[in-house]
Amino acid sequence: MRKVNINGKLHSSTSAAVPYDNRAFRFGFGLFETMLIIDGQIQLKEYHFDRLMSSLSTLRFEIPELMTQEWIEEEILRTVAKNKLQKLARVRFQIYAGRGGLYDGQNQWAEFVIECKPVEAHLLQLNEKGITSIYAEGFNKSVNDIANFKSCNAMVYMLSARLATRNKVDDAIILNCNDNAIETTLANLFCIKDDVIYTPPLSEGCIAGVMRKYLIEHLPQKGFTVEEKPFTRDFLASADSVFMTNAIRRLKWIERIGDKTYSIGKILDIYEQISY
Repeated sequence: MRKVNINGKLHSSTSAAVPYDNRAFRFGFGLFETMLIIDGQIQLKEYHFDRLMSSLSTLRFEIPELMTQEWIEEEILRTVAKNKLQKLARVRFQIYAGRGGLYDGQNQWAEFVIECKPVEAHLLQLNEKGITSIYAEGFNKSVNDIANFKSCNAMVYMLSARLATRNKVDDAIILNCNDNAIETTLANLFCIKDDVIYTPPLSEGCIAGVMRKYLIEHLPQKGFTVEEKPFTRDFLASADSVFMTNAIRRLKWIERIGDKTYSIGKILDIYEQISY
């Protein structure tokens, strides 16, 4: 039976629970990181912890002195080991505000849940069959100071994912309040046009993805040109290739958005530069 770590104590997955009045459940007040474990190591660890600590500081979470980056890593790996998933696993580390209302929080300290699941190795590979997608019409995401965080408030993503399911496609493209494409329900968005790799800037409201940051920093060192640019629908329609990225699935080719199709082009060359 799978084990779940709640505030440092391991529980069986069937009995693990948090109080009904915690503020993540009530208000979506929380953050999470989804991490890939390979051979007992957290992949892109520095990127994950930089984003987590920066987000916690911005949201003014009160963090116990014990809850250092090193301690969190130990708890994550302890949970993975207890579940015997050191070889290959997906970890969700969620940190959230304790019990209380908007103003009268009974517990000011951050609390957390760590859960892990096995990952099939093929999910890390570049897909041969392209992903199909549509625009998530009617669920535009706001552009504000918390838009880049991986927050527990995922209503836009849930509704967009349901829209994709109803339309029998694999994913949906999230639009911001300016009607620009910014990401998918699962990942950051990139495209290739005239040998230049583009991705929307964080100012457009997309998640500050760790794989996104990794590619922006590493691809220029391999001779690729990477630029940040808003993705109007016309610009995205003019691209040669489109792909999405996240920490677990790495890089996936998007073959179709609505009626527009895209070639796999040089996506394989980019995928081969992922060195973890």
